[in-house]
Amino acid sequence: MEFNSFEEVMSYYKQYAKKCEFGVMTRRIEKGEDGNVRYATLGCARGGKACNKILNVARPRPTRKTKCKAKINDLKVDGKFKLTTVHNIHNHGLNPIKSCFFRCNREVSDFVKRILDTNDLADIWMNKSFKSLVVRAGGFENLPFFEKDCRSYINKARHLRLGKCGVGVLQEYFLRMRYKNPGFFTLMDLDDNGRLNNVFWADPCSRAGYQYFCDMTTFDTTYLTNRYGMPFAPFVGVNHHGQSILLGARSISSEDMETFVWLF
Repeated sequence: MEFNSFEEVMSYYKQYAKKCEFGVMTRRIEKGEDGNVRYATLGCARGGKACNKILNVARPRPTRKTKCKAKINDLKVDGKFKLTTVHNIHNHGLNPIKSCFFRCNREVSDFVKRILDTNDLADIWMNKSFKSLVVRAGGFENLPFFEKDCRSYINKARHLRLGKCGVGVLQEYFLRMRYKNPGFFTLMDLDDNGRLNNVFWADPCSRAGYQYFCDMTTFDTTYLTNRYGMPFAPFVGVNHHGQSILLGARSISSEDMETFVWLF
């Protein structure tokens, strides 16, 4: 069989797997110098060796890995993706009832996304939104997704809401603060689409306090904003009265090394 793109191969194999009642996972992908997929291996989701990642041997976490060998290999030849290897034999039973709940088959439709967005803007808790969807569908078994899939979508949607308009409002606020006091310092990091990645700010009082009380500074990333899920981390020092004082603050989109290097 031949396909025009790797996306077509993935879509076809997922449809085949859903009909034959097993899950799909990507085992291997090789890309060429141009960054496009050149070779890929798609297989059963129960393939691979079972390993217990929980250190507590008294309460091991169950695993569904059975070293299943069912897979396909596709290779890009002359602009077409050709299937070079096909194994359709599974070493485990297939469950037609649970096939729609495999990770590769779970999908939140556009209609459900609109409901989740509306409820989230109205400050309705996710568990109540999901229960309303269950009642509308007539039971959990009639929904092709879980509550955690809805939470994942809302977390991504909250990040996108703070887009160009949100950055503009924040910049206007910082401009007003700098106009009132030139010592107000801000620094913003935007992505290629103009969305906010990271922001740092310090008012004149905090900057002056750092000049005197910089002997010990704490840096905490355990605070999270409820709306956008961007970790908020204050720089806090201690004055000569033993009181905590704010030396600076920042919000970041992720907690990786590149972000922390930019911040410090």
